[in-house]
Amino acid sequence: MPTCTGQAESFCCSDSPARRRWLMATAGLGGALTLTALTPFVSSLLPSERAKAAGAPVEVEIDKLAAGDMMIVEWRGKPVWILHRTPEMLAALKKAEPFLADPASEERQQPDYATNEYRSRKPELLVAIGICTHLGCSPSKAFDAGDAALGADWPGGFLCPCHGSTFDFAGRVFKNKPAPTNLEIPPHRYLSDSRLIIGSDEAA
Repeated sequence: MPTCTGQAESFCCSDSPARRRWLMATAGLGGALTLTALTPFVSSLLPSERAKAAGAPVEVEIDKLAAGDMMIVEWRGKPVWILHRTPEMLAALKKAEPFLADPASEERQQPDYATNEYRSRKPELLVAIGICTHLGCSPSKAFDAGDAALGADWPGGFLCPCHGSTFDFAGRVFKNKPAPTNLEIPPHRYLSDSRLIIGSDEAA
């Protein structure tokens, strides 16, 4: 080991208070420099987190969704319904039209490709945001036609328990209900027969 002599002894010797202060200062500076060097790397990770918070697209496997079943996923903090409609549900859409406030979906609550009688890209699959357009409650399933609580002429659909708004199997609101518009249809597209992406309707 080197021998400390003269004035250098008070600094270079391992048990010197001056040396300990110097080492602590150097370590602190090194830590600060390391943190500065890492900042661009950490910042490069932030956009993906911001994108998630802003509502990044969500991919969903739908191959196990049987006819008559509905699944719910979250997008932008909202519940999104994916309903596999049965032939009976599709037939009920036509029966409901005379009783609907906006049967042709003239109000812009859906993308152009969903402005049809099914309000969807595929007739058998409804993709809709499950939030009532009245005060933001979440409607419940009321799939059974002729439900005793809704009347013998009820064709089946959804009921908002908060204030009684009702919607058909395409998310279209019935007349004389508090909800002013049909349910919103989010942007979506199919990546395959078994995979759906919500929040994007254009290929990358």
